[in-house]
Amino acid sequence: MFAVKTEGLTKYYGKSRGVIDLELKVEKGEFFGFIGPNGAGKSTTIRTLLGLIKPTSGRAEVLGYDVTKDKVSVLKSVGYLPSEAVFYAGMKVRDVIVLSAKLRGTDCSDEAKRLCERLQLDVERKVDELSFGNRKKLGVVCALQHRPELLILDEPTSGLDPLMQREFFDILRERNEDGATVFLSSHILSEIQRNCRRAGIIRDGRLIACDSVDSLSKTSAKRITVHGKFSVGGLEGVRDVKVFEGGMSFLYSGDINGLVKRMGEGRLVDLSVSEPDLEEIFMHYYSDGGVV
Repeated sequence: MFAVKTEGLTKYYGKSRGVIDLELKVEKGEFFGFIGPNGAGKSTTIRTLLGLIKPTSGRAEVLGYDVTKDKVSVLKSVGYLPSEAVFYAGMKVRDVIVLSAKLRGTDCSDEAKRLCERLQLDVERKVDELSFGNRKKLGVVCALQHRPELLILDEPTSGLDPLMQREFFDILRERNEDGATVFLSSHILSEIQRNCRRAGIIRDGRLIACDSVDSLSKTSAKRITVHGKFSVGGLEGVRDVKVFEGGMSFLYSGDINGLVKRMGEGRLVDLSVSEPDLEEIFMHYYSDGGVV
């Protein structure tokens, strides 16, 4: 059984595009990344998976439940962290956590206490007094305290300082090792590369790639950095040129012999060749719809 499965999932807001013909499968127990900038369709996909909005066409299942017919079962089985968590004004952090647990009919007090300690969240403060980062911590506790089978996290680290981000991902990895599926939506590609085994890339509402992070990162292009006098003018296979004092850096996917010949015409002081990172490859998916 898949943790997440969509077939031709499409959502329009009037004439505006949400997602189009989305075909996505996430295995149970995966740590899956969902990549795309703001407006690509990530949040629309998530809200549809949770049954919060109805698809225009197509269908989706979460943990075997149809998101339209079995919305209550979906919500019971999932821990969801929205990109911006909003809570009832005037309530203390402790009361919000208890309310979240009661809505699920579950005693989560022990797990909630452990999470609050790890995230350094003061449960006696009122939600009105919390910074954006502390509101995000509260959202994490509410999403994780009932130990759900599936975690759906939409831009979860915005507002968290680096130490809390590291602790947060430690918690996610522990949950994943215990069998939980993690569906991580983010535009921070380093988070995906460090933590996810597979990822999907969404562009203009369409899934344009879905594979292991290692496979997505593989490309024929290399990052070339040269110091000295050198020109790439007229050289085929050159992209993403960055000029700096004393040299330049660029992605190259052309004939290596042509590159070597051009280098012989220049006056180089130093040269390095490296693999591009996921962020560079991602930008090329968005610039021309395919990898270099």
